[in-house]
Amino acid sequence: MINYIVRRVLLIIPTLIGIMVVNFFIIQSAPGGPVERMIAQLRGAGINPTEMITKSGGEQVQSQESNASAGEGSKSYTEYRGAKGLDPELIKEIEKMYGFDKPPLKRFLIMMWNYARFRFGNSFFKDEKVMSLVKEKLPVSITLGLWTTFLVYAISIPLGIRKAIKDGSAFDTWTSFVVTLGYAIPGFLFAIVLIILFAGGNYLKIFPLRGLVSENWRMLPWYKKILDYLWHIVLPITASVIGGFAGLTMFTKNSFLEEINKQYVITARAKGLTEKKILTKHVFRNAMLIVIAGFPQAFISSLFTGTVLIEVIFSLDGLGLLGFESALNRDYPVMFGTLYFFSLLGLFLNLLGDIMYMIIDPRIDFERREI
Repeated sequence: MINYIVRRVLLIIPTLIGIMVVNFFIIQSAPGGPVERMIAQLRGAGINPTEMITKSGGEQVQSQESNASAGEGSKSYTEYRGAKGLDPELIKEIEKMYGFDKPPLKRFLIMMWNYARFRFGNSFFKDEKVMSLVKEKLPVSITLGLWTTFLVYAISIPLGIRKAIKDGSAFDTWTSFVVTLGYAIPGFLFAIVLIILFAGGNYLKIFPLRGLVSENWRMLPWYKKILDYLWHIVLPITASVIGGFAGLTMFTKNSFLEEINKQYVITARAKGLTEKKILTKHVFRNAMLIVIAGFPQAFISSLFTGTVLIEVIFSLDGLGLLGFESALNRDYPVMFGTLYFFSLLGLFLNLLGDIMYMIIDPRIDFERREI
């Protein structure tokens, strides 16, 4: 198993580089970017561009080595939208301020060298270090991710097992309707419905509309802090769970149905074992192997991809909202720094998922497995 883990860890390096290369060229081919955004801001605000560069460029020029991330290629100043009529030297100063005065390949190599040492540079538009922004937003996303993943598993696994045991019954039929409804309707639509019904929309005002805690949270006693926190997360967690439990429920049901119909179950019944013993001692371990081993991937998915719209709708200042804003603002250090960090985390969690296979079922031998 040690040899397998070492091979997988070594495989992470080219996989991560491949992810960064693909996204580098996708972002570079997309229209817009920090230079064009700066030009538009300067023109729209009626600011003298030369004075603006002189005032704000100093600190950013000093950190351009760490901010030399993907984005626009080296362009003629006439290729930037809104640059017509501006001094070409001014455009070069703006490019230098954002680190775009270097060729794309050189920028990519500088970026990867810095990222390998976990130096992600500063945000273009928030004037903060990327890692500081991530640390600031991470607790919100971890809250949503952990609660959502825990509740999805707590609901889906018992429900999926029950549906497999009662396959074809009335219980299976009406719960299938509920599951299909949850699968078909996106979580953000449930979020909007919950706001309308319970957060001061057109009906009741029971739960708060935004934030994870109240403004006076720090002044509350510890038990009221817990209650206030739980009060705030009811609606966003409910919306996330409703939008995410359907797939795992059906996956669990199908896994159990497949195992229940296998020969070893028929043999166990012929030997006189009760259905409870067959399910707990034989079927459960085999059927739940894939379901439980997928927990790390489910968590990372819920943490970084499943809560973006939920965070936006409920004004939760987490990683999803940070990524959404950085994409709108073409904040490349934030976009690529977080992409690198969480891709690396996701690859390690995939490895953890494989290791969990062996923990759940010791019959799996990774030493004999080829990558």
